[in-house]
Amino acid sequence: METARGLGALLLLLLVSGKRPTEKPRNVCLLTESYEYDHFHLDDISTCFAKCREPRDNCNVGNVQRYWLNFEFYLVDNSLETVDMPLVKALVQNISTNISEDLLFSLAPSQVPRQVMMFEDKSSDRVRLPKSLFGALPGSESVVRLAITVLDIGAGNIFKGPQLYQDDDSTVLNNRMVGLRAGRMNVTGLSEPVEITFFHQHQPPNMFLTCVFWDVAKGRWASQGCSTKEIGGLETVCLCDHLTFFALLLRPILDRATAQALIYISQAGCGVSMIFLAFTMVLYVALRFSLQRFKSEDVPKIHMALSSSLFLLNLTFLINVGSGSQGSLASCWARAAVFHYFLLCVFTWMGLEAFHLYLLAIRVFNTYFGHYFLKLSLLGWGLPALMVVGAGSSNSYGVYTIRDQENRTSLELCWFQKEPALYATVHGYFLITFLFGTVTLALVAWKIFTMPSVTAGKEQGQTWKAVLTVLGLSSLVGMTWGLAVLTPLGLSTIYIFAFFNSLQGVFIFCWFTILYFPSQSLKASSSGTAHLNQAPSTSHE
Repeated sequence: METARGLGALLLLLLVSGKRPTEKPRNVCLLTESYEYDHFHLDDISTCFAKCREPRDNCNVGNVQRYWLNFEFYLVDNSLETVDMPLVKALVQNISTNISEDLLFSLAPSQVPRQVMMFEDKSSDRVRLPKSLFGALPGSESVVRLAITVLDIGAGNIFKGPQLYQDDDSTVLNNRMVGLRAGRMNVTGLSEPVEITFFHQHQPPNMFLTCVFWDVAKGRWASQGCSTKEIGGLETVCLCDHLTFFALLLRPILDRATAQALIYISQAGCGVSMIFLAFTMVLYVALRFSLQRFKSEDVPKIHMALSSSLFLLNLTFLINVGSGSQGSLASCWARAAVFHYFLLCVFTWMGLEAFHLYLLAIRVFNTYFGHYFLKLSLLGWGLPALMVVGAGSSNSYGVYTIRDQENRTSLELCWFQKEPALYATVHGYFLITFLFGTVTLALVAWKIFTMPSVTAGKEQGQTWKAVLTVLGLSSLVGMTWGLAVLTPLGLSTIYIFAFFNSLQGVFIFCWFTILYFPSQSLKASSSGTAHLNQAPSTSHE
């Protein structure tokens, strides 16, 4: 009896101990053991795409990423033809290296990748492999194993990289990666690129798409060797000269933090600018009472018209940004229209400053116009009013919202709700006035720096006086607004534009003060550059 009990206990111990080596680890995302590429392990490790979301999670991100990168080698080394799982889908085919036409594969989200004809299935993601790719493969084999893999990587931190993970306003579009591999060869430098087409919804105006590939060495997304081609806003084609894992990155032009920082900079700059513009207008009023010539000269009047419109633009900007889209639709419409009006007034008066500068410095002769400033005022205040009436009659004003990829609001204010009207009455109008001002300023600068007193250096300091004159005139014709052209170059240029452009009122005050309160030394040694804006009036009203 005792012997039977002992045998039973020994058998039980053997059974229990025999199960331990086959137990699955509690957290598969650590990948501390060697996993096989069978159906069970693939399905198990694919759950890491959702489990690994924070740095504190028990996930070995590097090992999980290497697992899926090496999965392509497993596909081309084995005889399986398809993998059909919720998060992983793959197709493996033997392809002749002497094919006579390009290959097209459909990458529909709910299906395993499949080969299609060129004229069919054009409504889903797809990849085109040029026939030259297979002919350029090294080796003498007539057949190569082609693997096409589609991974749904989820919203976690697998295949995000350090930069993308830190920037929560950027994401892999639709969380889809497309892997391409031809045998075990490292295919790079293709003469004819592969084409991966991604279909997607229309993206917000502050987001842009970039074709990227996974850089294995650096563990991040990179774009070298890939170009991006957007078609109609709903389709993006990636053209790449190598084979690896590809994706489409959705990134904000301005994320929420950057948008708020730029708003704070602009608000502070506009506040300071308003103070100095108020000083300029008070100074002008004081000079009209103390100097008789101020009552007849047109130059200071034009400066005051520009200063007034710029002061009102800054004021409406602060009100519009501060109130956002609060209030009724009618009040929002009115705030947008008023802001648009004063913005156009600023553009118009900067153009008129350039026109008056052209008459004084370039044309010089035959510059008499009856009721000159009255005509300028009708144009400077009337033309913007007509444009606002036209935009309002087409119902162009409303709530303007910038959202990120998770539909979170980054900025909301009363502005245009129809882009064609915005491009025509703001972008196009500004471009015309800015180009005219730039050409005029360039001609004036050329004339100033070719004056005998400057080129001969007869008086000490003439060169820097000429430079200061050109800088002062540039603030009148709106050269700081031209920095907007450089904003696509990077975030730093956006900050530079926001800072300098919001301080235009400060620059105008400095120029006005120097122009009408010159030092005694400047009076004694002044040349034509010092009196460029003090030329006689062009009209007598």
